[in-house]
Amino acid sequence: MKRWWLLLLTVAVLAVALAACRGGGAAPETVVVTQGVQVEKESGPCAPQSFDELGEDGVIKIGVPVPLSAPGSVAGGRAMMTAVQIAADQVNAKGGILGKYPVKPIFYDTSGLPERGTAAMEYLITQECVVAVAGEYHSAAGMAEKEVAHKYGIPAIFAETWNDDITAVQYPEVFRIAPASSMVAKGDAQFFKDMGVSWVAIVTENTDYGIPASESTQKRLAELGIESEIYKADIGTQEFAALVSRIAQDITQYEGRKAVLVLITGETSYNFEQQAVEGGLEPSEDLIFVANQVAANAKDFWQNVPDGNYMVFRWVGGGSPFAMAQREEAKGFIEAYKDAWNDPYRFPERYAFEAYDAFMLVVKAIEKAQSLKAEDIIAALESFDSPENGVALAQGVYYFPYGSHNPVPDDQPAWMWHQWPEPKVFFLQYWKVDQHLEEACVIWPADQQTCGTDYLVPGTEPATE
Repeated sequence: MKRWWLLLLTVAVLAVALAACRGGGAAPETVVVTQGVQVEKESGPCAPQSFDELGEDGVIKIGVPVPLSAPGSVAGGRAMMTAVQIAADQVNAKGGILGKYPVKPIFYDTSGLPERGTAAMEYLITQECVVAVAGEYHSAAGMAEKEVAHKYGIPAIFAETWNDDITAVQYPEVFRIAPASSMVAKGDAQFFKDMGVSWVAIVTENTDYGIPASESTQKRLAELGIESEIYKADIGTQEFAALVSRIAQDITQYEGRKAVLVLITGETSYNFEQQAVEGGLEPSEDLIFVANQVAANAKDFWQNVPDGNYMVFRWVGGGSPFAMAQREEAKGFIEAYKDAWNDPYRFPERYAFEAYDAFMLVVKAIEKAQSLKAEDIIAALESFDSPENGVALAQGVYYFPYGSHNPVPDDQPAWMWHQWPEPKVFFLQYWKVDQHLEEACVIWPADQQTCGTDYLVPGTEPATE
């Protein structure tokens, strides 16, 4: 029976100057698949099974699904795409994988939507013949993508998809270096507890990320004696006046310090945050306003949320931005990222770090396996099973303690399968309009504070800069 899939036509092929390609031949081009078309498909996976099958150019393809159009996080997708291209450039500058085989990322715009996630994986696996996949920002797309990876047995490393079920299904092919939502919810709840918050307005999107993340957060808050209410918006919503009005009314019912936590992703979060301030929900001594993580992209944040001063935002990774900047494995990437944006203040966002590392982790697995077979790449990834056996990259040392040779024990959550266990939750705060990320204060956890305080009350400045 014939099947049809919504696939994306390659409409942008960008030449990239990659150094030291195999045999001195032409550098691989960057392929960006962006426009939807109907393509008939009956074939299965077509990835080469050995280096001898690569052809004259010797190029190894790795698929990279990312959101490059609305309603997905365009800024997030562009950051991840930039980071992956830097990784590919660096690998190819050394001659390629194993010093012989150039690597070529194939980018596919998923728009953060499940149907486009499915289309992306079908296209990358059956048309582009990728040996593995690394990327994705949105859980909504990632939840669909993992099914196709499992269907074809192709390894996939998810960079920024938080839904617990990405790894909880325990597919042999699926790995994750992003945190699970439950990991982040635990950190969020403890932050609010330490801040003395009595009630939290959880503003979320109606997606496979937003709903489970908000429910997990609410459960964690309740365990710590903190009341909360979940406020939902459909993905792509632009006008939030009614939602802001509801929160502003509800918040008056509670005594003590309150908080707003924005779980709406991407550019849409900027719209809510600016409209919230205009509607009376500005940060104050008694109201901690936690913006979405894309607030770390300072330039875009201040352009879209000009009244967002003193907002707090979350950073999740192997360390705070300041700790990451000191890692030897990160320094080259950080400088290349700033150069790519022609902006000396553009510190890589955490999802840029993740995209870079996910791509590099595939490369490291292929090199360890000395094979292009999916089962060998998966086995190599599973061999990174402890810090001692892990791979040191920009964010930290990657390892996956639980997998086929060491199943998740009963006292651990199912999502720990093929899950990097090291992501930590940090909270940062801007205290001056138009600040860069590197000028923001780390306010939590207490042992990581950079400004000597756990919360900068609006109108104040750090005692020492």
